[in-house]
Amino acid sequence: MSQFDRLELLVKDKINLIKQANVLVIGLGGVGSYCVEALVRSGIHNITIVDSDIISITNLNRQLMTYHNNIGLYKTDEIEKRIKLINPNANVKKINQFITLENINDLFFDKYDYVVDACDTISVKLELIRLREKYKYNLISCMATGNKMDPTKLQIIDVLKTVNDPIARIIRKMIRDEKIKKKVMVVCSTEVNKVKVKDKIPSNSYVPASAGLICASYVINSIVGDYHV
Repeated sequence: MSQFDRLELLVKDKINLIKQANVLVIGLGGVGSYCVEALVRSGIHNITIVDSDIISITNLNRQLMTYHNNIGLYKTDEIEKRIKLINPNANVKKINQFITLENINDLFFDKYDYVVDACDTISVKLELIRLREKYKYNLISCMATGNKMDPTKLQIIDVLKTVNDPIARIIRKMIRDEKIKKKVMVVCSTEVNKVKVKDKIPSNSYVPASAGLICASYVINSIVGDYHV
């Protein structure tokens, strides 16, 4: 008996493709933390996690690995603990670094099959789209999940077809300006922002989490052939 028996009923021998895949997740906030755990529980053995932040009390309302007793510790370390409790055989690589245009190429020391963009830095999101051809990875990028209340408005969609999302608007402009032809798939909400804010972005426990689970579903379904990427 294996911990993946129930999954194998769905994917059969393609479980081996899942175990062999190499996935990079950038950002371990409300989206990225749930995505990582869903990937590991879905059989991903080879995973690289990237985040420079330490846990703060404001993270507790939406980030999976956060508790009162680990405030001040690195998110990467706390996520790794959860991964190893779920699958002790997982191959985890941690990068405690804030990713910028200056160091983004350093991420690709390994060959990744999939990259999950769960970061907040728009310039990095744009560069990950540009770098796909150079490094030959499949990309799923998460758009804004703050200031939303309805997780049922989330969808996996071509960024050119998105609405009501300011990050997606910037990406659409870049794609058109730079004449990028390869489709960019994103997880995006059709929901209009709930409140007007200036500094802090409002958030809850379930919209970012749902987006992270959807990102994970895209990776797993792509590996087993249910999406064409």
